[in-house]
Amino acid sequence: MPSPIPSPARAAFKDSAGAGLGFIPLGLAFGALVTQSGLDWWWAGLSAVLAFGGSFEFLLIGLVTAGTPLVAIAVSAFMVNVRHVFYALSFPLHRVTGRLGKTYSTFALCDEAYALTTGEQARSWPGRRILWLQLYLHLYWAGSAVAGALLGSLIPEGVTGLDFALTAMFTVLALDAVRDLRGDLPTPVLALLSAVAARLLFPDGMLPAAFALFTAALLARHVTTGRKPSHA
Repeated sequence: MPSPIPSPARAAFKDSAGAGLGFIPLGLAFGALVTQSGLDWWWAGLSAVLAFGGSFEFLLIGLVTAGTPLVAIAVSAFMVNVRHVFYALSFPLHRVTGRLGKTYSTFALCDEAYALTTGEQARSWPGRRILWLQLYLHLYWAGSAVAGALLGSLIPEGVTGLDFALTAMFTVLALDAVRDLRGDLPTPVLALLSAVAARLLFPDGMLPAAFALFTAALLARHVTTGRKPSHA
């Protein structure tokens, strides 16, 4: 007897488990930082639900407590999250159906969701599985942030190292993405070549030149790989 096909929600829950567990220590640390900065606990939940910006939310705490103008906060949010613009080149948003679904999928696009949905194994995932995956990641982050805010007073101020979970999680996701590549020039190689070229050609403006070259390289790879004929 063939094994039953798992529902998109159940399959997405399994897909999100690894990254979601990585969210927990980060969310707890973020929630604790919110209360230790003098903000009410509900700021953690509000930020996690409405912003869902990860690293920007840590930056947002300092901006809010310092009374930074909204315009400056908006510019900071754009600069931190501008990388999401390039995610649109390969994120499978076309598989998500419905205006509401596409809107939420666009809003909930985070680094982890992008890494999980653009790998080799995810190329056959339906839109509902992608949406469920993003929802679970959102819930992991919001729930752990609220828990961290409520329990923040119990966490000693001298505790360090919780934020390393972010580095470890991105390392694992990057290794999985590189392992799933099939014939495409790896993104780390493109980044390295862009940095070297910028250093040689534009030594006085290496950083913006490297970003520009890297963006051009990503666009060129997207165009060339998108035109490759598919084989049955």
